[in-house]
Amino acid sequence: MRTHVLVLPGGGYHRHAAHEAEPIAAWLRDNGLEASVFRYPLGTQHPAVLDAIRAEIRRLRSTTAERIGVIGFSAGAHAAGHAALAPHATEDERLDFAILGYPVVSMLLDTHAGSRENLLGVDAPAPLRAETSLERLVTPEAPPFFIWHFSDDPVVPVEHSYLLAQSLASAGVCHALHVFPSGDGSHGLGLAEQFALPSAWPRLCLDWLAAGGWLDAAPRRSWWRRMLRR
Repeated sequence: MRTHVLVLPGGGYHRHAAHEAEPIAAWLRDNGLEASVFRYPLGTQHPAVLDAIRAEIRRLRSTTAERIGVIGFSAGAHAAGHAALAPHATEDERLDFAILGYPVVSMLLDTHAGSRENLLGVDAPAPLRAETSLERLVTPEAPPFFIWHFSDDPVVPVEHSYLLAQSLASAGVCHALHVFPSGDGSHGLGLAEQFALPSAWPRLCLDWLAAGGWLDAAPRRSWWRRMLRR
């Protein structure tokens, strides 16, 4: 069966970070998955991003992609998680899994206000902030999640990932959470090749995909093995 992964780069809902776009898709393709980058709309407010992602998922379904997952980073991870968790998805808009890197999760927290303001507006009311907070949207029917973060993220605190993981656990949703001790005080690590412990996340993610049955083709080239040979 074909597995296609939709890549959503971060950028605070005001840009698309290049290193979280094509390099991620290339890594996925190198390891036997279909992948494409989706540059969701910027400069517009909710629900435009969610609607655009769902339209792209429907388009991919129409091309006979049997299984569709999503991977996102930072604000792109919020977009990915929102597509996986927001209610009222039709059958052809549902995702099979979601992979989130250092995600913006809660619009109720004060941290990373830029993403919230770009998506919801400067004076977004509390009900709108709540209904776009991923930890509030988890149900037992949610797809499996792979989440990774690092404890010293200075931009999107790891609290965001903990909130989502706690909600997933409470709902009995299959998930993996990897929190690394340090990202050297950086944000936006992408594939994290230059960072010590976070550089393990691609291997852990591939193992998780294989265990879930989504990585059903033998890898053509292993990014992780190439890294070890350096």
